[in-house]
Amino acid sequence: MSKAVKATVRSQPLIAVRDVVASTQWYSELLGAENLGGGEDSDVYNRLLSNGSLVLQLHAWDTEDHPNLVHPAEARPGHGVLLWFEVDDFDAVVRRARALTPEVILEPHVNPQPRHREMWIRDPDGYVIVIASPDGEAG
Repeated sequence: MSKAVKATVRSQPLIAVRDVVASTQWYSELLGAENLGGGEDSDVYNRLLSNGSLVLQLHAWDTEDHPNLVHPAEARPGHGVLLWFEVDDFDAVVRRARALTPEVILEPHVNPQPRHREMWIRDPDGYVIVIASPDGEAG
């Protein structure tokens, strides 16, 4: 019997948005992420990196024949999904979030189970975003 090889898994969430350019700017500012766009189709699709890792993909509604990226009026964006970002610079991200004036769902608070801080906000398309400090950071 051979030893099982542990594969690396990386989440690469993709969300459909009304305005890829505006959402790219919003998320880049919030997360301090690198915008990989600039190509001819960056108004249809874009990717954001943090320290060389893909953290979010943005795709325009109804622009290509992709399943589940069509008919935005048929569903609330992200119903049942939270976009959760763990950040090392929680206080700085909270300051940037406040400057973007999102709807704040939950002010910064300590989640007792993972012992970290969280802030819950809504992005311009209505997705719920959770900014969290690393587990254990809050004691």
